[in-house]
Amino acid sequence: MSDFFNSGWSIFIAAVTIIGLVACLGLLIIASRRRVMANDNTTGHVWDEDLRELNNPLPRWWMYLFVLTVVFAAIYLALYPGLGSTPGTLKWSSTGQWEAEQAKAKAAMQPLYAKYLAMSAEDLAKDANAMGIGQRLFINNCAQCHGSDARGSKGFPNLTDNDWLWGGSHEKIIETITKGRQGNMPPMVAAVGTGEDVRNVAHYVLSLSDSANNPVYAQLGKPKFAACAACHGADGKGNQALGAPNLSDKTWLHGYGENAIAAMVNQGKLNVMPAQDKLLTPEQIHVLGAYVWQLSRNTTAVASR
Repeated sequence: MSDFFNSGWSIFIAAVTIIGLVACLGLLIIASRRRVMANDNTTGHVWDEDLRELNNPLPRWWMYLFVLTVVFAAIYLALYPGLGSTPGTLKWSSTGQWEAEQAKAKAAMQPLYAKYLAMSAEDLAKDANAMGIGQRLFINNCAQCHGSDARGSKGFPNLTDNDWLWGGSHEKIIETITKGRQGNMPPMVAAVGTGEDVRNVAHYVLSLSDSANNPVYAQLGKPKFAACAACHGADGKGNQALGAPNLSDKTWLHGYGENAIAAMVNQGKLNVMPAQDKLLTPEQIHVLGAYVWQLSRNTTAVASR
């Protein structure tokens, strides 16, 4: 009922529900008083020459079932929410039941989480049970954006490549999960220019990572890149304190190439990682953070072999 603008809708729904039940009961009373007609007890409708429709009253047991259905509905509406915004005498709600189930689950897991909270990320990464819990937390809360394999997609960071916008330590990951992040790349047209200036800056950015570029355009764009250095640094290696990406590592979050970089310069970009502290407890975030932390560590270890 929270979607309605005033209490009038609640009263309207309650009235329609009650009138409907009373009408059903009234129809049942009327039907119960019908008697077999004095003549041949037919309605006068005939099909296939001799198939006649009779006018027999409903069987008593059937009538009683209908009455019990109406009575059950009335009792149900008195106990549970159904009459508009009336909560019912039991005060039940789906939200309340969900919260109770969550509280029960948290209480059951509390001893285990208390044990994990005292462990470091390195120790948690070696605990198969802890990583199993972390994986389930990740799939339920993070996979919608970062993918079930945590490799992300365009606009959603890959969490397995050791390339971190805000820092990849266990503490920083916990901070990101708890508080969320908001990365804002403002349009830079006023500072960089338009047209050829943006093209030149795009090629200079590509040259920072030794990606394919036009050297002439890149040299022309280098002075204009000074406007970007405040966040990304003079060498383009980024700034994790600001969430400014490293432009020299060939990791492209929002697309690769001249057109993609030019679009970022012209239009800017706002990326939001929602805070999870209302959905997850600190203990859960501690385990989840360790799971995310070890994803990039495992990838780095494999790549170094």
